[in-house]
Amino acid sequence: MNEKSRGQRLHELDVTVWVGKKGIDVVSDELSDQLGDNEFVKVKFHRSARGGTTTEELAEELAEKVNATLVRTRGHTAIYER
Repeated sequence: MNEKSRGQRLHELDVTVWVGKKGIDVVSDELSDQLGDNEFVKVKFHRSARGGTTTEELAEELAEKVNATLVRTRGHTAIYER
């Protein structure tokens, strides 16, 4: 797939995992399961999840936790692939 169509697919993804005040630990299994079924998964980080950290830091930590690749972050969303 060329980079333009890949970028378009990433942009059009719906958020299917939300990280809230309970943090990334409670969503890691769900993200891992979704990555088993889908090429890409989009995750939204709510303000309550970020606390004193950034979306990018949380996104990287979550990627390591589920053994996935962080494709990109934009605003308060991140896209993963495995």
